[in-house]
Amino acid sequence: MKYNPCVSSSRRKSRKAHFTAPSHQRRILMSSPLSADLRNKYNVRSVPIRKDDEVQVVRGTFKGREGKVVQVYRKKWVIHIERITREKVNGSTVNVGINPSKVVVTKLKLDKDRKALLERKAKGRSDDKGKGKFTVDDVAAAAAGASLQEID
Repeated sequence: MKYNPCVSSSRRKSRKAHFTAPSHQRRILMSSPLSADLRNKYNVRSVPIRKDDEVQVVRGTFKGREGKVVQVYRKKWVIHIERITREKVNGSTVNVGINPSKVVVTKLKLDKDRKALLERKAKGRSDDKGKGKFTVDDVAAAAAGASLQEID
């Protein structure tokens, strides 16, 4: 069900918007989930990946390997991680690109902007905690109120 008439649900347009996205939008699209302990600590599920974060690969041939992010290659939609390389035929070594969704961040490089981002995201999540949820007391109070209205 489409709720916003201004947003297209066309597969073709969605793919075009994704693959022609400018760098500032690619930063958000190239986000990585946080590890379980970081998620509990900051109450945030994922953050845009950046250089000097420490990550662990969770999918693919390099599964289980850990390292520091040496480059976020937005043009190719990949990140390069130290010690995850392959040797070319001519003997030189090159970094292997890893999709940021296939890693978990194990250690964040924090500066004031990153701390502000984490606080802002955590605040938004804490506001949504009780949203739309009814407790047992709410249901009992509503039932009692309904029975009083029927008597009138």
